[in-house]
Amino acid sequence: MILQDILYKVAIRSVEGNTAAEVKDLQIDSRRITAGSCFIAVKGAAVDGHEFIDKAIDCGAIIIVCEALPQQLKTGITYIEVENSLEAAGTMSHNFYEEPSAKVKLVGVTGTNGKTTIATLLFKLFTAMDYKCGLISTVQNQIGSQIIPATHTTPDAVNLNTLLQQMVNEGCDYVFMEVSSHAIHQHRIAGLQFAGALFSNITHDHLDYHKTFDEYIRVKKSWFDNLPATAFAISNADDKRGAVMLQNTVAKKYFYSLKTMADFKGKILDNSLTGLHLVVNEVDVHFRLIGEFNAYNLLAVYGAAICLGENKNEVLQALSGLDGAEGRFDYSVSNNDKLIGIIDYAHTPDALLNVLATIKKLRQGHEQVITVVGCGGDRDKTKRPIMAEVACEYSDKVILTSDNPRSEDPLEILKDMEAGVSIVAKKKVLSIADRKEAIKTAVALAGKEDILLIAGKGHEKYQDIKGVKHDFDDKKVLKEMFELLEK
Repeated sequence: MILQDILYKVAIRSVEGNTAAEVKDLQIDSRRITAGSCFIAVKGAAVDGHEFIDKAIDCGAIIIVCEALPQQLKTGITYIEVENSLEAAGTMSHNFYEEPSAKVKLVGVTGTNGKTTIATLLFKLFTAMDYKCGLISTVQNQIGSQIIPATHTTPDAVNLNTLLQQMVNEGCDYVFMEVSSHAIHQHRIAGLQFAGALFSNITHDHLDYHKTFDEYIRVKKSWFDNLPATAFAISNADDKRGAVMLQNTVAKKYFYSLKTMADFKGKILDNSLTGLHLVVNEVDVHFRLIGEFNAYNLLAVYGAAICLGENKNEVLQALSGLDGAEGRFDYSVSNNDKLIGIIDYAHTPDALLNVLATIKKLRQGHEQVITVVGCGGDRDKTKRPIMAEVACEYSDKVILTSDNPRSEDPLEILKDMEAGVSIVAKKKVLSIADRKEAIKTAVALAGKEDILLIAGKGHEKYQDIKGVKHDFDDKKVLKEMFELLEK
């Protein structure tokens, strides 16, 4: 494709060279440059792509897009100076791949919690209704039945548009994707044309990145602010920021709620280990999913399906037979002692509270709740004591352990968490840095029919320690411990 066509709608400061040059591919990673590439130098949190411009040219890049021109410009190279390289990468990628988001109905989901479940349920629902769909999520990316491993909640702009183009080529009608606050802030979704957007909730998270809660809210809201009038926007009326999210959008506004009047209204009749019994817009339905938080997720999915023109009864019938996403309130039961093990991705105070509050409602009264929980390294430290405090409040026993320590010392992370343990709660708390040992200890401490919550990692199949990803699967480890009980 010709460079000048790829630059459509990009905020350009200056041009040095030939904009009629043919572009073979776009890259933001200098290690992937080959002859004829266009290298977009972006400033990341850890690395500045501008430092690799010379390397990119040596590897064959013929076009450089950057925010600051190098002091010495090389002959035969076209330089495009832009206002924002990240935003340019999004817009250029969308142009280069011939606007793939305009050729499908793209629906995004944002919020602190629930993104993965809502996006996955939408994918499963529309697949069950005989549409070919794409999924872009934390757990995995999917094109129909083809599974593509996910590395980020939302891929970078180039990979995202590459994936969308694949989905178009495979004949997808709909694409459902998680839209993280990082992706919005870093313009990974720049240029994309959304048919619809959903907001689940917003709570304490990612303050290591956004610095303040107000900034976190502003970033989420900016996505809705920029939706076109042709799109729909659905928000949780029961979240205190639910109305604020849609305040300035020109998209068609809808709300869902369990507590107040809304376009998509639900009422919980029963919530047990057999599932949820709800009334949804005056229709009585039983769902396989468990917990009040999943009642909200189901209402969001129902609302999106109605906004996309589907029949209400067909939607509810199909939804009633669906399971949720892997690692989200994912439970199993041991054969001998009937211990209930629950794996959940809950890695924020609010998510952990939601899961534990759901477990509390499911208890018959005699069971202990034993929670194994950790906090990730190189992430928001302020939530660590709060996570421990929430775990202590709703559990009979708590084991604090490692999550993904990354570059940090696991023992220092545990110290941060222990600061949230009150003097009264200390007698029911253990700190075990080794996650496998922590899960083994929880199973050993459990009695007949007790409930074990293993929180924080959910679907993840690794532990990130000092830059190395080690194989680790909470569900697999729990299964091994249950099998040892049965011997």
